[in-house]
Amino acid sequence: MTDQTEDQGQNSGMSRKLAQRIEYSIIGLCILAMVMIFQPFFKVLFTVGCVLVVVGGLAFNLVPLCVPGKPLKSVYKGALVVAIVFFIVVLLALGSAYLYGIYLSK
Repeated sequence: MTDQTEDQGQNSGMSRKLAQRIEYSIIGLCILAMVMIFQPFFKVLFTVGCVLVVVGGLAFNLVPLCVPGKPLKSVYKGALVVAIVFFIVVLLALGSAYLYGIYLSK
């Protein structure tokens, strides 16, 4: 009975290959962002690289969740939490910038 329970738990989680693929994709995104930032030829690639650095930094929070046997749903939940926190931080930053503009105009 315990062998069946352990097998069912392993089957419901991510495979080792999928976990590594997600982890390597996130690391690859970060490397690509750095290459885009430090290339000296195109300003547009620099701009895209700056955005990708932020996205890659946020996505890097998901690497600890990329464990074989862990459900893929946990990665989705982690991504949702990171996105919500990012959204709240952006709103706070925009709000404080707006209020600072009002403060300076007086």
